Amino acid sequence: MSALEARDPGYIAAALPLLKVAMKGYFRSNVHGMDNVPDGGALVVGNHSGGMLAMDVPIIAVGFAETFGVDRPLYCLAHDMLFTGPADAVFRKFGFLPATRANALEVLRGGGVTIVFPGGDYDTFRPTFKANVIDFRGRTGYVRTALEAGVPIVPVVSVGGQETQIFLTRGEWIGRRAPWRKLLRTDLFPIGIGFPFGMVGAAPPNLPLPTKITTRVLEPIDPATVLGPDLDPADHVAEIDEIVRGRMQAASDELASQRRFPVLG
Repeated sequence: MSALEARDPGYIAAALPLLKVAMKGYFRSNVHGMDNVPDGGALVVGNHSGGMLAMDVPIIAVGFAETFGVDRPLYCLAHDMLFTGPADAVFRKFGFLPATRANALEVLRGGGVTIVFPGGDYDTFRPTFKANVIDFRGRTGYVRTALEAGVPIVPVVSVGGQETQIFLTRGEWIGRRAPWRKLLRTDLFPIGIGFPFGMVGAAPPNLPLPTKITTRVLEPIDPATVLGPDLDPADHVAEIDEIVRGRMQAASDELASQRRFPVLG
């Protein structure tokens, strides 16, 4: 069976009411512009917020299901750690896939939609004073994937998620020397302050504060044509990435300016 076939629309439909309560009740989430996702394959690219308990995927997934129904395929490329032990089957039923180029291309060429967070753990553990900065750490593979699959890039921006606790530092000076660096495939040892454990390193995770999270889906970007007809996009991946991040940063700044208070929104 293909990895894509493990996604179970019936399973997702059964879990959706509970997800709505958590995302719309606890986090008071709002998703705007979901109808900007075009028909057919599309690569949704977002900023990642909230540390170990990031809520970006469930918030986007609820908004996607409300707009298009659970039968329209939506997948999320994720870290290998999610696919260990009994959690493996559960995450695959929700449409999570190991973050490989091959999996992304299979989804996109098959007409599905997949979510990627190029910044990964580097993004989700960014310090609080950079809460609304779009930073993919120079990763541009998503542009190449979209070009190879021939699909648009759909930027998604979220604000509020980085207020679930106070993020002090990514702790790279510790992570680079940590014995588990290769096993966990990270060079970070994030340190933050939250509830109920106070100041902690990578674990145990503090419970997220009930911060209001606002998400905006931007208009799709065709990476093959965004630079005009005279340039080969494959030779200008960095410039396309800059356009994507620029539009995301503008949206992030606008959404952040509309927040009146931390956590309360």
